[in-house]
Amino acid sequence: MKKHELNAPEGAEFSFDRGDVFSDKCPSREILRHVTGRWGMLVFFALQDGEAKRFSELRRTIKGVSEKMLAQTLQQLEGDGFVKRIVYPVVPPHVEYQLTPLGIEFGQRVMNLIGWLEDNLSTILDQRQLA
Repeated sequence: MKKHELNAPEGAEFSFDRGDVFSDKCPSREILRHVTGRWGMLVFFALQDGEAKRFSELRRTIKGVSEKMLAQTLQQLEGDGFVKRIVYPVVPPHVEYQLTPLGIEFGQRVMNLIGWLEDNLSTILDQRQLA
């Protein structure tokens, strides 16, 4: 496993082999925010079939997301290595998005979580009414 070194906020260096999401110095927190945010999860879900999709298709699939938020989410997930941006050299520009192998692996976990949520939605809604 590759060892990573980062500068801590107060200037001291630290290194790690595995993330520690409880540490305020660990970059896993920022990545966690990208992948578990409402739009990040839905991008994984929309791309889970392995097919490359255009921005407009993703926007139609993920109802309620603004252009700005979808673009920002895709940029973050691309920066983290989960999404691949494919640019075709045509006029007008043609861009598609697809999960990388890392994105596919994480996407399976997202699918399990969303599946569990949808399977248990009635129970969760019943609990809300009791609260």
